[in-house]
Amino acid sequence: MTGPGTGRGAPEGGTAGRADGPAEYRGEPGPTALDRTRNDPPRKRRLDPAEPSDHTAAPAPETPNTAGTPANSASEPGLADPDRHEDSPPGTASHDDTAKPSDHAAAPAPEATGPDRDGPGTGTGTDGTLAKGDAASRGQGGEVVERRLHPVTPLRRAWAPVAVLVGWAVHDPDQAQRQLTRLTTTHLLIGLAVLIPAAALYGFLTWWFTHYAVTDTELRIRTGLLFRRTAHIRLERIQAIDVTQPLLARVAGVAKLKLDVIGTGKKDELAFLGADEARALRAELLARAAGFAPETAHEVGEAPARQLLRVPPGVLAVSLLLTGATWGTLLAAAVVPTLLWLATHNLWTVLATALPLVGAAGASSAGRFVGEYDWTVAESPDGLRIDHGLLDRAHETVPPGRVQTVRLVEPLLWRRRRWVRVELDVAGSSNSVLLPVAPREIAESVVARVLPGVSVPPGPELTRPPRRAARCRPLWWRGHGLAVTDAVFAARYGLLRRSLALVPHAKVQSVRLTQGPWRRALRLADVHVDTGANKTVTARLRDADEAAELLRSQAERSRTGRRDAPPDRWMA
Repeated sequence: MTGPGTGRGAPEGGTAGRADGPAEYRGEPGPTALDRTRNDPPRKRRLDPAEPSDHTAAPAPETPNTAGTPANSASEPGLADPDRHEDSPPGTASHDDTAKPSDHAAAPAPEATGPDRDGPGTGTGTDGTLAKGDAASRGQGGEVVERRLHPVTPLRRAWAPVAVLVGWAVHDPDQAQRQLTRLTTTHLLIGLAVLIPAAALYGFLTWWFTHYAVTDTELRIRTGLLFRRTAHIRLERIQAIDVTQPLLARVAGVAKLKLDVIGTGKKDELAFLGADEARALRAELLARAAGFAPETAHEVGEAPARQLLRVPPGVLAVSLLLTGATWGTLLAAAVVPTLLWLATHNLWTVLATALPLVGAAGASSAGRFVGEYDWTVAESPDGLRIDHGLLDRAHETVPPGRVQTVRLVEPLLWRRRRWVRVELDVAGSSNSVLLPVAPREIAESVVARVLPGVSVPPGPELTRPPRRAARCRPLWWRGHGLAVTDAVFAARYGLLRRSLALVPHAKVQSVRLTQGPWRRALRLADVHVDTGANKTVTARLRDADEAAELLRSQAERSRTGRRDAPPDRWMA
């Protein structure tokens, strides 16, 4: 610690303040002054964010920033339609936009000129730029504007034929080697003369027949030359939009837009768009999802953000060096090949073992450093924004209302410095890291923004299992602990790599008690709570009577928590 840190300018139009705190972490948490709700009237401009406060750990806001729909409800009136509709053969029950008008729940806009169609006769020319429909993104004459991806996209997709050949060579290397030895220079030139134009044509056609459009109720992505596919992504079901820029994409000035949609297993994406176009489209989609009028959503722009903290590269590097997994992999990479050489004296066997071990060690240290470099967390009405990456730059959003579980991880060598790593389980999202490393006090203040009204229980409040649990897990039973407060179910596990999982009562989907024969004899039991992210947090080795009472009380807390919890919204 060398002195007070200075808040850095917030990314993309935000502001940052000056605060006193650890020198390594610039910008400190403070209350958010920007609110947007689905019921707000249309606005032309956003308000400027409030000045940040000058303290390190500000209290959590009383109203959570939450996402589109309640995380714990099995169904919701008015949202019975699927999140994404794809074109299906005639006769199926799915939405077919080539044969009938759109049947989405949202009513057509007043200026609509007719049913929305993607097939012949809709006014779409061979270039696919315009089509009539009930959408908000209209050109002259009430036409829906379909847009193409960036012209650099064919270069990305042209690698598909080459990837097929590489995959065949890897699958059957002996046959590939025999075929290559038979090739003459003439055959090689002919093959290249055929392969390069074919790859270029494939990339061009996939780009030419890919369009997207934003309507009143959905984002529509249409792809396919022979087999047409149209994805209808309803705007109110979008919970996060990430902008990523791989290294070559940063050089070309383009970006990839990834969308987290409730109820889908993988992200839909638009790759690639111009970097400015991707940010503008992201801002428009978030404004539409928040309830802004379609005619003004494109004017709202990016929500202002206020930087909370930034992880310095030096702190990140030291934290990786103090991680036991890194040293364990390096030790294995040094010892195992040596033993194999002494036993076999076969160089190929040693190389086949050493190279994967060295690669794993590099991935666990250098790979994480490159991916988590310049990790920045900012607060905005959309949620918490995360920017990170040295080569591939990522811009992610964590909607707090969709967070099901927060974990504070403490490796053994971090505890003296009071560092923790904060991980998340988000319903329907692949975002899993909130902070790669941070002092515990700052990490707890950020957790309070993700889980409003929740405080992290201190160590003394976590009760250990009874001493007879040592018969099940000698020594390791001391790493388990449990604390149940009015707001959260907290379970700790691990002795060397300690992890504390926090589950708000409103996010608990079910509670289970398990007891094997040996634990039944010792009167011990495990209590499992299941969350909406398909994950489970377990309180292990509890006394049987305590576990039975915990099962009953936790079920009641979950019911009252879901009843009293505010509805999940994009912006509260």
